[in-house]
Amino acid sequence: MGAKELWLIRHGESEANVAALRAERSGAEVVEAPARDADVALSELGIEQARAVGAWLRENAHQGVPTSAWVSPYVRARQTLGAAMAEAGLELEPRQDERIRDRELGILDLLTSLGVDVRYPEEAERRRWLGKFYYRPPGGESWADVALRIRSFLRDLDDTDDGGVSLVVAHDAVIMLFLYVCDGLAEEELLDFAQQHTVGNATVTRLVRPTGEGPWSVGVFADASHLERVGVPTTEHGGDQDADIH
Repeated sequence: MGAKELWLIRHGESEANVAALRAERSGAEVVEAPARDADVALSELGIEQARAVGAWLRENAHQGVPTSAWVSPYVRARQTLGAAMAEAGLELEPRQDERIRDRELGILDLLTSLGVDVRYPEEAERRRWLGKFYYRPPGGESWADVALRIRSFLRDLDDTDDGGVSLVVAHDAVIMLFLYVCDGLAEEELLDFAQQHTVGNATVTRLVRPTGEGPWSVGVFADASHLERVGVPTTEHGGDQDADIH
């Protein structure tokens, strides 16, 4: 038997999210991020959002639940988990796992959609031809590559979390691809879903399977009610040509 529930939480708003939104609004080609992707920290709003996640955990967790906590090694994810656990009073020892880090964009990193079109028009055309799921920018990853990481992660999760509830703090594309893998979606189904839904900062997605075996079902996707309840604003989307890059 493996885990019975996955609580998937996207990190709070980061400083690069703010920079990406600013770049989109100004028509810039490049996002002026303050640090390399792995080192980008939360914004002040992001810290508030992480604390709101902690309040949600305090309301929904009980003795022995969650049974484990997993986190992307990127600073913004670790800050989110740390602030949430402190707010909730949880004392789990989180485990970092590089397989749930954000998708790597290679030569397109820090470029807006306009920036890609202007600086790498052949790549923009190749992406349109191959589609979001299979397009791999030079030096980067496709969504399919990230899905392989998640399949590996889930296999190890089942070996360590017997019948438990696993808390995972990661990134928007990663959480979307958890849904793809766990719900057994086809490429077209995933892309249609992603066209209509986003994984907002500090939102909660719950995947469940009561027996701890077999396919998962979606309990809730990208829920932000815990943010609204305490008056913490959600983040207006600020991302790249594919998904929120930071």
